[in-house]
Amino acid sequence: MNFYLKSVILITTFLSLLWVTSPEGGNPVPKVRPYEVRVPILLYHRFGPAASDSMTVTTAVFRSHLQYIRDKGLTVIPLRQLVDYYLKKGPPPPPGSVVIVADDAHESVYTEMLPLVKKYHYPVTLFVYPSAISNASYAMTWGQLKEIKKTGLFDLQGHTFWHPNFKQEKKRLPGAEYEKFVRMQLRKSKERLEKELDVKVDMLAWPFGIYDDQLIRYAADSGYTAAFSIERRHAVSGDNVMKLPRYLMQNSDKGKVFEQIWGSPRAGRVATISGSI
Repeated sequence: MNFYLKSVILITTFLSLLWVTSPEGGNPVPKVRPYEVRVPILLYHRFGPAASDSMTVTTAVFRSHLQYIRDKGLTVIPLRQLVDYYLKKGPPPPPGSVVIVADDAHESVYTEMLPLVKKYHYPVTLFVYPSAISNASYAMTWGQLKEIKKTGLFDLQGHTFWHPNFKQEKKRLPGAEYEKFVRMQLRKSKERLEKELDVKVDMLAWPFGIYDDQLIRYAADSGYTAAFSIERRHAVSGDNVMKLPRYLMQNSDKGKVFEQIWGSPRAGRVATISGSI
């Protein structure tokens, strides 16, 4: 077989892999390779001029994150858009998408995060545990939450009622009491947020990133359609919508370290966590 004939056969074989005949037997149509979603969800907690603890990202570092996202032409999409894809209510988010969320409703979300979010006009989902609101000295007030809601940039969602550690509670409480406790945490949080803020609460951030099949079942029973843990990797096409991973952002996530988030989309590890998150 001469070189020319070999070349023709190879080219024909290659083209046959790219094209298939249409169902009607007409013109061939191109095969479409499935698009695999890879979206990092960046999770913040507290902000300030200095990183006083492991959960605080300085305002300067947070600003650098937003500027990097803009400079690289990445698209910050609402968390709801990503969830709709998993629930088969919407198309996959475009390549280069990123999601920004915050847990706890710390007062610095209002004083430090809000001005920058307004400047860059990026959507944020804030997960709130209502027992702290207008009560704990570190937390936002109901008035502040209503104010950030009016910007149209914040989606306010649930984080249980008082942020319990479900692993500890499961050891402490008998089975029936534990179930009652968990259901109260999920239901009471949802009801209070919906009443105070006139929002639909159907997304949940697991406190401390703790979840299991039992907790997922209770959450689904309580009306939550998506839930989020803490795992340092991208959310991808095959993930379970009730345990989507999020990158726990710390002040050390700056410069080259922050850039590596986009370079290692499957480099997963569960975050080592302390304190209230």
